[in-house]
Amino acid sequence: MFIDRAKIYIKAGDGGDGCTSFYTEKYVPNGGPDGGDGGDGGAVVIKVDPNSASLSEFRFGKHYRAENGANGSGKNRHGKNGADLVLKVPRGTVVRDEQSGGIIADMFYPDDEVVVLEGGIGGKGNARFKSSRRQAPGFSQKGEPTRERSIVLELKTIADVGLAGLPNAGKSTLLSVLTGANPKIANYPFTTLTPNLGVCYVDDISFTIADIPGLIEGAADGAGLGHKFLRHIDRTRLIVHVVDIATDGNAVDDYNTVNAELFKYNPELKNVPQIIALNKTDIADKQKIEEFKSQIYGEIFEISGVTHAGLQALAYAIAGKLATLPPPSPIEFDPFVYEEADPESYFIERADDGAFVLGGELMERLARTVVLDDRQSFMYFQRRLDVSGVTKALKKAGIKSGDIVRILDTEFTYDD
Repeated sequence: MFIDRAKIYIKAGDGGDGCTSFYTEKYVPNGGPDGGDGGDGGAVVIKVDPNSASLSEFRFGKHYRAENGANGSGKNRHGKNGADLVLKVPRGTVVRDEQSGGIIADMFYPDDEVVVLEGGIGGKGNARFKSSRRQAPGFSQKGEPTRERSIVLELKTIADVGLAGLPNAGKSTLLSVLTGANPKIANYPFTTLTPNLGVCYVDDISFTIADIPGLIEGAADGAGLGHKFLRHIDRTRLIVHVVDIATDGNAVDDYNTVNAELFKYNPELKNVPQIIALNKTDIADKQKIEEFKSQIYGEIFEISGVTHAGLQALAYAIAGKLATLPPPSPIEFDPFVYEEADPESYFIERADDGAFVLGGELMERLARTVVLDDRQSFMYFQRRLDVSGVTKALKKAGIKSGDIVRILDTEFTYDD
C-alpha cells in the first residue's frame, strides 16, 4: 500500500547511570571509589533509502526508540553506549515537528542523513566525584533522560515533469507510452490511486515524469483523491497539463478547473512552466480543438496516447524546455531544532498541602546527581541551591524552618 504521510513518535536513548562502587581487594585497604560512567544513549537518525518509494514501513509502527546507554560498573568500567536508531525514508521526504509544523529536514539528496534527536548523556560514576576534600564519595550520577517527540514524515516526489489533469484525461496512458512505466489504466474515475514515476529518454537525454492522481473541483480543499497527492507536484520543474479534448463537457472549463486547484493549493505553481497536451485528438471533433486553441494561450501539442500521434514532438519539447530550467533544489527553510532546556532554570510552586515544590531543569539535573541520604551528597546539593539562587528565592517565597520542600518524589524539611 502506498503511504506518503505518516505521523510517528521518536525517542532517543536515555543515558546509563553512573556506578557507585569502591575498589575492594584482599590486602588492599581503602581502595577508593572506582564506579564507572554510564554509556550515552543512542541517537535517532533519519536517512535516505534509494530503494524506497513509499512510507509504508511506518504504516503500523508508531513508536520508535533508540537504545539506552548501559549503566557503569565497578573497576571504572564504562557502560556501553546505546545503538543509534536509523529510520530509512524515500528520497524527497520532508521531516516536520508535529507540534509546531517546523521543518526539521528535507531529505532531498540520495545520501542525505540527519540526526533528529541526540541521545542522553551517561551519568558520572562516583570515581568522578573524588577530590582532595571528598575522598570517598558515596554517590554517582544518573543518566540523562530524553523526551519522546512526535514528527510527521511527508513524501514529496522528486520528478522533472508532473502530469496534471482531470481523472480520465489520459495521464497514465501517456506516462506508460513515454516512459515504459506500467501504471494501472482503466476508463473510470480515480484509476490512479498513487503517484507513478517513469523515466523518458530523448536521444541521450533522460528525465523523470510523475503521473499525479486526477484532480477534481475542490481538490485543494479536500475533495476527491487528488488533494492527498497535490504535494507531489510541488517539486516538478515543468507541468504537462493533459486535457481530454474528446470530452462531452467543456475542455476549456476542465483546463481552468485544474489550474485553479493547483494554484489554490500552492500559488507558487503559477511560476512553474506548463505545456498543454490535448489528448485523444484521434477521436475528437476538429472544431473543438480549434476552439480550445483560440481561447487558451500557451504551448499546445495535439497528441493521442492510444495511437501515439504527436508524442515524439511532445517529448522533444519537454526535453528542450527542461534544458532551459534550473535543476531541482531542496526546500528553502530555517531548520527546526529542538531546544535544550536551560540547565539553570527552575520554578517554585506551593502545593495544596503547603509544601514548597521545586521543579525545572536544574532540579531534574540535581536529582540525577545527588543522593539525599548521603551526607556529602546532600551538602553538595545544598551548595548548589545556594549558588543557583534557589535558597534565596525560597526565602523570598516565604519559606520558614520546618516547612516541607518537595523535589520530584523526594521530600525534606527546610532548616534555616
